[in-house]
Amino acid sequence: MNLLDRKSPLILLVGDIFFFLLSLWITLFLRSFSFPSGALFSAHLVPFGLLFVVWVVVFYIAGLYERHTLLLTSTLPGVLFNTLVANSIIAVLFFYFIPLFGIAPKTILFIYLIVSFIIILLWRTYGYFLLGTKEAEKAIIIGSGEEMKELVDEVNGNPLYNLRFVDSIDLNRTNAGIWDEIVSRIYADNISLIAIDLTHEKVEPVLPHLYNLIFSKVRFIDMHKIYEDIFNRVPLSLLRYNWFLENISTSPRAAYDALKRIMDILLSFLLAIGSLVLYPFVYVAIKLDDKGPLFSHQKRVGQNNKIVEIIKFRTMTIADDQGKWTNDKTPENKVTRVGKFLRNSRIDELPQLWNVLRGDISLIGPRPEFPDPVKHYTAQIPYYNVRHIIKPGLSGWAQIYGEHPHHEADVSMTKNKLSYDLYYIKNRSLLLDLKIALRTIKTLLSRAGV
Repeated sequence: MNLLDRKSPLILLVGDIFFFLLSLWITLFLRSFSFPSGALFSAHLVPFGLLFVVWVVVFYIAGLYERHTLLLTSTLPGVLFNTLVANSIIAVLFFYFIPLFGIAPKTILFIYLIVSFIIILLWRTYGYFLLGTKEAEKAIIIGSGEEMKELVDEVNGNPLYNLRFVDSIDLNRTNAGIWDEIVSRIYADNISLIAIDLTHEKVEPVLPHLYNLIFSKVRFIDMHKIYEDIFNRVPLSLLRYNWFLENISTSPRAAYDALKRIMDILLSFLLAIGSLVLYPFVYVAIKLDDKGPLFSHQKRVGQNNKIVEIIKFRTMTIADDQGKWTNDKTPENKVTRVGKFLRNSRIDELPQLWNVLRGDISLIGPRPEFPDPVKHYTAQIPYYNVRHIIKPGLSGWAQIYGEHPHHEADVSMTKNKLSYDLYYIKNRSLLLDLKIALRTIKTLLSRAGV
């Protein structure tokens, strides 16, 4: 599938690095109003090059390599400004507190931050679109359901995709006699790609009509694959049992599982030890607030439906309510004043690092739920229990991208959350875990998210 959007993070990365370097050259020129020599440029390239690496990570955490950031040109200056402020602080710390390279470019750094802001803003706002001026590839989509409409709206409404759906065909509303006409139109309109739901129960009689198109260089692609690539989730209404047998019922990923466990142990130990400094302050705050216990012990559903007990700082008046999520409010159990702060700052999650170290949960994985909601959702949502095939985590793909019910049962939101959980289970890797970790840092810094 030739979608520019799939290449956009790499294009943005290469472009950012190029314009970081160009900004440095322009800065050195403006500093003395003479072309910088190779030696002068090289002398500054070493320390600034290390900064560029850190700045790219900051850009990533800020979401500047996400697909929709490319379209939000109205908010891009603000996002860039906040990111460059963070980069400025990093640069000051780097150059003045770690004077390893013997240069203290106060004026150069000030000029560079202004120059790079202007150039990166112009590049992100206008330059990137020059790469997407290629004529869009014509395609049709054959399937059904809300996901098909969602896919058409997203692709046709986004100028960064080198693809346009000129027609969508609903398999639930077509009859056998129309396919010869559709094939004739494919030839007449120079359609080069067909996205089709090959798992649909009504697709089999259609395939003989489409067979000869492969000799006309028409390409076919699974509708599921396009949907997953674009929306980063699995389309639930398109799922069949064969999808799970092919993508979920697999042998353990021994190397990945071992490396992930090693990372869980190392990182959770370091973070747990480092967080101990906060425990006395949390203890005093909770005791001054309502004199209740420090911790809340909650039973959650872990891997293979095993019940695990996780530990959190108490944030509600009743310490161990065990997640009695209903649509009826429970006025006697409320979030405390200190608990509200602990939740907003995510400090209440810190004791769970000991659960990670013990192996009950992982740093990255589907969020562990309370047993009662799990029973409810298992009865209401097909395939829901599949999310328990792997170890749950403190943060995950669904926590970053999906909506979540807050202390009440919500089947619709949970279906959406499941679509992201299944995407993670199917595609889990150390690289995906790293992406989730970086996006979680952004969530923590912005005090947003689940």
